[in-house]
Amino acid sequence: MVIAIGFEGSANKIGVGIIKDGEVLSNPRRTYITPPGQGFLPRDTARHHRKVILTVLQEALLEAKISPTDIDVVCYTKGPGMGAPLQCTAVVARTVAQLWGKPIVGVNHCIGHIEMGRLVTGASNPTVLYVSGGNTQVIAYSQQRYRIFGETIDIAVGNCLDRFARVIKLSNDPSPGYNIEQMAKKGEKFLELPYVVKGMDVSFSGLLSFIEEKAESLLNSGKYTAADLCFSLQETVFAMLIEITERAMAHCGSQQVLVVGGVGCNMRLQEMMSIMASERNASLCATDDRYCIDNGAMIAQAGSLMYETGYVTPWMETSITQRFRTDEVLITWRD
Repeated sequence: MVIAIGFEGSANKIGVGIIKDGEVLSNPRRTYITPPGQGFLPRDTARHHRKVILTVLQEALLEAKISPTDIDVVCYTKGPGMGAPLQCTAVVARTVAQLWGKPIVGVNHCIGHIEMGRLVTGASNPTVLYVSGGNTQVIAYSQQRYRIFGETIDIAVGNCLDRFARVIKLSNDPSPGYNIEQMAKKGEKFLELPYVVKGMDVSFSGLLSFIEEKAESLLNSGKYTAADLCFSLQETVFAMLIEITERAMAHCGSQQVLVVGGVGCNMRLQEMMSIMASERNASLCATDDRYCIDNGAMIAQAGSLMYETGYVTPWMETSITQRFRTDEVLITWRD
């Protein structure tokens, strides 16, 4: 029986989660929210995380009804992510590991999402679409690695949606992507946008530049509403993602598709993915915002799997790696 605590702080969420043999005991988090039209800078995000992380840690321990002596391993996000937020989260994880006399495990953020998705949905061997503010990848497991079949060649899909939300001054509370999703539901008119799929990879920067440049004139002309533009953007980028995911499923002969990452809780994306999966006689595995959005429990889950198969991060390697590839991790806990 392993009790793991996980610290996640790779972007604008700071979370601490505690997991006991696959059961989530606690999973509090805080989000750094900026004014409409603004993104979040690494320095300011790290300042936010430093201010609240000890409160979140205390909440996690109280909610789980355990003390530090009960914990077997301390896990933290090693990367990928934004440098300053990752660094301050790693410092706290290293500090509590030393204070409590516990081993420490550095976890790949993407692996955390996948393993939490597998735990919550019960997916055995799915093709994974990992979509968030910083990452867009289609992944499948083979020979002790999570192999990347396709990915974005420029910006992530979440970043694309967030940046368009800034253009039309949508609120960042609770998140720009969520507010685009709600506005898109009112959209009625479809604007054709550049659709860029290159083999198994996708590109969003040209599409974003196109709609950013045209947004003001389209809105001022009265031909399209902001809701129409949100609807058109969502439908186009999600169609691109469904295409490459279906191709990966066909290649792997997969009967399950798992959607993870912050954008993964978008109900329209889940609906489109479900239609594609059912046409292939496959099933969709998806989670809600408790586990799709960055959280500490996913780091604790992946870290506990690593720890149970004998892995502990050597103290001299408890640093961060901003560009930490999903396929760099040896998956020792799967056949």
